[in-house]
Amino acid sequence: MRTPTVDFAHRTPYDEYVGTDVLHGLLRPRTDEPEEPAFLVTTQVMELYFGLIRTELGLAVRRLDEDDAAGATAVLRRVTRYLDVLTAAWSALGSLTPPRFNAFREKLGEASGFQSAMYRHVEFLLGNKSEPLIRPHRGSPEAYRELLAALRAPSLYDAVLALLSRSGHPIPAATLTHDPAEPYEPSPVVEAAWVRVYTELGPGDALWELAEALTDVAERFSEWRHRHLMAVRRTMGAKIGTGGSSGAGWLEHSMRRDVFPELWSARTAM
Repeated sequence: MRTPTVDFAHRTPYDEYVGTDVLHGLLRPRTDEPEEPAFLVTTQVMELYFGLIRTELGLAVRRLDEDDAAGATAVLRRVTRYLDVLTAAWSALGSLTPPRFNAFREKLGEASGFQSAMYRHVEFLLGNKSEPLIRPHRGSPEAYRELLAALRAPSLYDAVLALLSRSGHPIPAATLTHDPAEPYEPSPVVEAAWVRVYTELGPGDALWELAEALTDVAERFSEWRHRHLMAVRRTMGAKIGTGGSSGAGWLEHSMRRDVFPELWSARTAM
């Protein structure tokens, strides 16, 4: 039996590859409250996953543009697993009561998850576009430029509908040519296209599998948003958020916007 290598001239290859000194150095709580490190780590882990999901959704768009529905579906199935991890991360804060959160909340200042550029990228890729939501980043020129480009670029759903059109489904020209920076407007014609995908095709067909993968992503994203809402309600009730929003009220409003809306409404029409 071979034993692991234990002698290295410098840092271990693991530390160099993972960047452990950088990662652990990022944990800088501002109080001595024992719950604050868990709050920070949970937030930092989510940021890393937002960045990963952003990269994967961008890859899915490229696969769709290449008419590779199966390749895009494989990417979206990975995204589903990442969203499961994101949702599970809220459990680390499950015992954070209002008094314990309030013990370090004021040290957050105006910091809020609402200001996460990576999360905004994910929302834009999923089709939830809104120009005012990039304004907090005007003080960070690179982040602002990237978000502005994401706002103006076709979303994942735009790429999906273009693929449906190239596959012979009559997607309206107004839908295919709409301004990507504007909020998406659902179409009964698009809904009818998804009804045909489900009723005339079936498991094993590339478009059917893509539809189910998209639905999984939309469902998991909604679950993450719901867990976010419940974490806010549990720790701070209906207080105004640190970023100036209405807190739980803002999150409830955001949850009303479904991603890939006709994939949901089509189920009623079947």
